[in-house]
Order: sequence, then C-alpha cells, then structure tokens
Amino acid sequence: MIAQGLHARLYGLPAAPDPLPTALDALLQATHTARTGEEKTAVLRRLAEQLRNGAEIIEGYQYRAQWDRLPEEVAVQLRQAHDLTQQLAGLLDHVAPAFTNHQTTEGGSPSPAPARRQDQSVASPASAPAPSGRRR
Repeated sequence: MIAQGLHARLYGLPAAPDPLPTALDALLQATHTARTGEEKTAVLRRLAEQLRNGAEIIEGYQYRAQWDRLPEEVAVQLRQAHDLTQQLAGLLDHVAPAFTNHQTTEGGSPSPAPARRQDQSVASPASAPAPSGRRR
C-alpha cells in the first residue's frame, strides 16, 4: 500500500481512492499497521464487507450443489456457512464503532466499556456445527 502511494507520487499517477485493501491477505497486513481508532474501525468494516462477499460466493456454491445434485448434506452445510458468515459480518458492523469511540484516560488505561444493552439487534453467533470429515 505504501509502495503504491509512493509509486503514484513519483510518476504523477492518481492515488487509489480507497486506502484499504480488498484482498484478505492485504487487509490482514493493514490490521498490523492500523493505529488510530478510525483505522481499526475501517479495517473491521472492510472485513465485514468481505465476509458479505464471501457469503455470496458460498450461496452460489450452495445453489450449484443443489443443481449438481450433490448430497443434501453439502447444500445444508453451505447454507449454514452462508448464514454464519452473514451473522459474523453483522457482528463486526456492530462492534467496529467501539474502536473509534474508545477513549483512554489520562493514565493511559482504557475507559470502562459501556454496559451491554439487553435489546441488541444482533445476536451472538451460535456455535458452528462440526464439519463432517477431517478436521484442521
């Protein structure tokens, strides 16, 4: 990312309009360089966006599994993966602003976290079913 910006400046090219990468491996690198709360929030929001893209990919494979008449278990597991991925994206959207809103006290210790509301619109994720077959 830094090299791209330097290259653009040296050769008079337009800088990329979006400083955050879209590739997950590049986003992982941005995680290590994010210093401010706004940068951390932006990384989490981009990750949520990428998870939604991943959910669309999974959904496409779910339909393809049904079309190809793969065992029903495959389509069911893909549907579960799709739903969990969507839920994770929503949870990241929900928690990302905490990094921007987080304030430290004069002593350098973080301020207490706000109390959790009972009427949260995003539920916590259910435990994922163990995939059949081999484990990682």
